[in-house]
Amino acid sequence: MKKLLLAFAAMLAVLTVVACGGTTTTGTGTTLTTEAPVEPVVFNWNIGADPRTLDPGLNGASDGGDVINNTFEGLVREKNGEVLPGMAESWEVSADGLTVTFNLRDDAKWSDGTALTADDFVRSWLRGMDPRNASEYSWIWEYTNVEGAADFAFASTTVDAELDALADAVGIRSLDDGDTFEVDLIAPTNWFVSLMAFYHFMPVPEGASVEGEGSWAKNPATAVSNGPFHLTSYTVGDMLVLEKNEHYWNADEVGIDVINGSFIDLSTTAYARYEAGELDFLGDVPSAMIPGLLIASEEFYVFPLLGTYYANFNLSGDTAIGGTRDIGTRDVSMFYNENLRKALALSLDREAIVEALGTGAVPAGGFIPPGFLDHNGDDFYENSKNDSEIVTDDGAYALAVTYFATAAAELFPSATDPVAALQAALETKEYLYNTSEGHQQIGELIQGMWEDNLGFTIQLGNEEWALFQATRTEGNFDIARGGWLTDFMDPSGMIGIFTQGNAYNDPDYNNPLFEAAMATANTATTAAGHFEALYQAHQIFMDDMPVIPIYHYNDVLLVKAKVKGWSRSVLGSIDFSTAYIEE
Repeated sequence: MKKLLLAFAAMLAVLTVVACGGTTTTGTGTTLTTEAPVEPVVFNWNIGADPRTLDPGLNGASDGGDVINNTFEGLVREKNGEVLPGMAESWEVSADGLTVTFNLRDDAKWSDGTALTADDFVRSWLRGMDPRNASEYSWIWEYTNVEGAADFAFASTTVDAELDALADAVGIRSLDDGDTFEVDLIAPTNWFVSLMAFYHFMPVPEGASVEGEGSWAKNPATAVSNGPFHLTSYTVGDMLVLEKNEHYWNADEVGIDVINGSFIDLSTTAYARYEAGELDFLGDVPSAMIPGLLIASEEFYVFPLLGTYYANFNLSGDTAIGGTRDIGTRDVSMFYNENLRKALALSLDREAIVEALGTGAVPAGGFIPPGFLDHNGDDFYENSKNDSEIVTDDGAYALAVTYFATAAAELFPSATDPVAALQAALETKEYLYNTSEGHQQIGELIQGMWEDNLGFTIQLGNEEWALFQATRTEGNFDIARGGWLTDFMDPSGMIGIFTQGNAYNDPDYNNPLFEAAMATANTATTAAGHFEALYQAHQIFMDDMPVIPIYHYNDVLLVKAKVKGWSRSVLGSIDFSTAYIEE
């Protein structure tokens, strides 16, 4: 018994050394060397608002998209404009441009260690198209030019057998026992491969539901993913935790073990925590801090973004250019007046707005931002920014007053003072935005300019992000903030959202001439035909003015100097797949 106790004590001593690290000499003279446990590399990131969903097939917001870009992976990854292999280690495009073949890597796996195959892409893509799943992003299939995808996504039938037949006709297939994913296109599509980096085209695990906005993806027990990280904790309204996915094919290059993602939607609060050392990465910075950071901080980054900040008019019920969305008893009929829409758009000084914001954003003279090249290599923005009477400074104020007086006479022909009547009517209306200091500042600037130039004070309202999204989609607003970042490198990724049936057509715009021009652009077999139709569509859109373009986005980031190896997409998504911490 004594020998047994001594042996047990010796074993405890060795275990103590192993647990604490270092060296020791045993009673026999043997020296033991042990290593201290490696502390996990922890990264603290402010995501912003609590994402509505983390389901790749259902998400439609940048906050959820940033998380998804780090927990899932598509056929390719795009970093800083370069398209890189993802789940596909290589791909080929046929000589006629109508077939794209993706060769999946042998070590493609889900975070639970099971194999990921082309069958997963087939199933996930059909799920995203299926109208029975009501994905907000099903509209994007029209712009992929995948054979049969638009027919399935926009099917008018609700009969299961008929929908299943449409699904069977979609031109995607799994070959070579799941090692190869083949796609048929109806027209050559030069942006197709780069589009595959977008989250809607990422695979979801078998059995992933769509109920509750894909709640499975927020539940660590069911949130199986295939990207560099996987979800291990989610606290609604507070934070989530991501951990390194050891089954990720490029796990050796993932330098972060744990990501603590906070849901702080007030940029001032997040900035204070960054300054206190509690956060390492901010995707939003208080506008008041930006000028100083531009001058003094090496941790501050500014990137151009292919997107536009705008205000939506509610056009539901307009028999000329509006849709038939049910908005109950809300009266938005005054916004059916084209002269009023133009007066409100032309009375804004966009240069003053972006100067007040101090972020270096580009004042919008049209809807399409700089950065899209047409078939001649010209910037679409430069050729289309004058498609309306909008100017970026205060040079259109007099014209705005003229349009306003004309609108007043048309809307209140029996009034003694039509302008005063229109002013009084507009004071009962509301400009709605989602809660944020930046959105509030812009709302107040717009309010002030309309008051100074057109003589009325519109009401301002705000809602938390999740509620605001639903309110805007349902059409329960007069004028509401809008913003859009393209998902692929073509102008149709911007104005395409304003076609009928698109979940992001918040103004409920519906002009048959615009629809026809967009359809021509999407089915054109030459680049020249495609862009000619897009220029025509943009001209029609700006003539109708269903939205007020305000500025073109840029991306501001504040990142601790110790965070290395991170990247971003030219479309704005953040990528931590090769990030690491260097103390």
